[in-house]
Formats: sequence, structure tokens, C-alpha cells
Amino acid sequence: MITSKVSKRYAKALLSLGKEEGKYQKYGEDLHDFSSFYARNEEFARFVSNPVFSLDDRKRILNFVLEKSGYSGTVKNFLNLLLDKNRIGGVPAIYAHYEKLTDEVANIARAEVITPGHISEEAKKRLEKVLEALTSRHVMMATREDKSLIGGIVVKIGDLVLDGSVKAQLMGLKESLKRGEYR
Repeated sequence: MITSKVSKRYAKALLSLGKEEGKYQKYGEDLHDFSSFYARNEEFARFVSNPVFSLDDRKRILNFVLEKSGYSGTVKNFLNLLLDKNRIGGVPAIYAHYEKLTDEVANIARAEVITPGHISEEAKKRLEKVLEALTSRHVMMATREDKSLIGGIVVKIGDLVLDGSVKAQLMGLKESLKRGEYR
């Protein structure tokens, strides 16, 4: 497996090529598709990432798969380079960094919204507008339910966590009582 620093470098290099050619979104789609294929097909992943097998055999299998894809030539070359450098196993990490970089280029913030129950479309739209004002970016929200929350919501945008849950408020009250702030 490759380090985070190395995967960022590869992601930046592909993004740089994509921006030059005006195809960075297509490259991202191709990389995402291959990363998903790689994760779903364990036997393929084990074979192409295992240096015990000859590089020629691994290349033949990789290129057989790539021929069936509609990937751009640049992405095919990129994946072959990763194989040559014994870094093909890092494709999922490289894609994760690539997605973050393309979000920055496109001024997108990804938000995870956690609620105790269903949230209406109207409430989602209002929350999205608030988050867009807060981040000054277009917000792409993903919602999920967590029955352990009593009420309220938790919003995660990158490293920022906005915890407006009743559970968090009760925990804060508990800590305040322990410290003797309420008498």
C-alpha cells in the first residue's frame, strides 16, 4: 500500500493533466470506476498488485480489463504507470485524494448530515442553503439516519463537525454539572 503523501502526489499529477486537457472530470469518473472495480474484484486486485507474478502477466491482465473499458488513454496510461511502479494497490487512496482536489477546483463541499429520523426535502434544501452560506461553496449533502440521536442533527463537512444533537447538548450539560458550573 502507498502512503497518503504518495497517493496525493499521483492524484495531483493526474488532476494537473486533466486540467491541461480540460478533462479532469472525465478522468475522475474513470478513476472512480476503476477504483470501484478494483475493490469489488478481489481476485483481480490480488493478481495485479502482487509482484510475485511477472510484470508482463500483470500488465496483460490489466490491459485486457482496460480494453473493455471506455476510459481515456490518459487514465489507461496512468493505471499502467501505477502498475509499473508497484502502486496499483493505491488506486482507492489516489481516487479519494483526486475527489477532494476536484471538489476544491469545482468549489464543492461535501457534507454528511446525520439525523435521528427522516428529514423532509424542504428541510434538506434549507439546510443546504445555510451550509452554502457558511462554507461559501456549493454543498453536496448525503444524509443518513442514526437512531441513537435523540433529536437535532450532526453535520460533518471535512474536518468541521457541527453537533446540534440533543445527545451532545445533554453530554455538555452533564460535563458542566460535573465541573460545578451550575449551582
